[in-house]
Amino acid sequence: MIKRELYMQKIRPLLGKDIIKVITGMRRCGKSILLQLIQEELMEQGIPKEQMLSYNFEDLRLAHLLDVQALHEDVLTRCQSIGKKVYIFFDEIQEVHNWQKCINSLQVNLDCDIYITGSNAKLLSSELATYIAGRYIEITVYPFSFQEFAQAYRQEHPQARDSQIFDAYIWAGGMPYLKNLGYAKEPCTQYLQDLFNSVQLKDIIQRHTVKDADLLERIIRYVLVHVGTTFSATSISKFLKNEHRSVSTETVLNDLKYGCDAYLFHQVKRQDLLGKQVLSTNEKYYIADHGIREAICGRNTQDIQLILENMVFMELLRRGYHVNVGKINNQEIDFVCTKQAEKMYVQVTYLLATPETVEREFGVYRYIQDNYPKYVLSLDSLDQSRDGIRHLHVMDFLNSAE
Repeated sequence: MIKRELYMQKIRPLLGKDIIKVITGMRRCGKSILLQLIQEELMEQGIPKEQMLSYNFEDLRLAHLLDVQALHEDVLTRCQSIGKKVYIFFDEIQEVHNWQKCINSLQVNLDCDIYITGSNAKLLSSELATYIAGRYIEITVYPFSFQEFAQAYRQEHPQARDSQIFDAYIWAGGMPYLKNLGYAKEPCTQYLQDLFNSVQLKDIIQRHTVKDADLLERIIRYVLVHVGTTFSATSISKFLKNEHRSVSTETVLNDLKYGCDAYLFHQVKRQDLLGKQVLSTNEKYYIADHGIREAICGRNTQDIQLILENMVFMELLRRGYHVNVGKINNQEIDFVCTKQAEKMYVQVTYLLATPETVEREFGVYRYIQDNYPKYVLSLDSLDQSRDGIRHLHVMDFLNSAE
């Protein structure tokens, strides 16, 4: 089991504290395993297993507890028999209708420590804020980082070189279960296709009662093909019209939001760095796991520039940065990253193979007058840092602790 220390470092100070721990993220990204790691950590601290209650609401044996009143009574009954502080774990809580009322009541009336997971951003933000505002902390879990992937891959292939692992990461992505498949390409591809279909069906179509599943899939596929490129809902509408599918801009916007709510992909807004305002049109989208893109659309190696950007973007999210695309006149900076008082700029390209590419990637920084760190990332092995701008191999950046 990969220990996922990045998330445990965030959770460890909260163990036993009277605050609800909300673990969110895409389906199958490792939330359930994180609950197991938390339980192991509690047992290492001397908490006996008997004081822990676990509910996985995707288990059909718990179908009778999807009613909030039945769940509440079951928890109370089990807690009374324990007679001590209880540690309660609710996995995929969104399957329980009106679950918020149960969590709120338990937190108020019991001596308990509550952990919940869910796969929908809307469910675990707006509704939570209404019922338990100020009494929860949200921790978002993402698929394996490159460091985590390398650790898992080496357990299956101990002799693999760094370059081989990086190549595997490009097509496989970071969904944790792939380790159980030994990173064999055919079963991994089938698993990722099934996962993609499950996210569409359970977390988007059923959750939002989407009537036109075929149209939704076409919109999502458009996003997957165009990750990291600027487009608008209007441009998707025009594309679909050419495909003989008439769709309103509002429908496109709704479906894009549903995909973001399911953590399938992330919207990145553009920021005018000279005018200091966030622009409301032509956003970019990045997929939570680029391995899903390979399984559905293929072409990760052909679209390596976009995949490298996607890798770096997801790594920035893991490190806690808020990310925008920077616009300066007619040029762009791939990522403008802020975290509290920290700030940095990141450019990502495939290779610095021509003087024109070097000028494009480094030259845009001449318009930035502050002293925050500036990076250019590529697959070049030769360090081409200049003018205070640091050049790194993408793999080295992903392996760094910055």
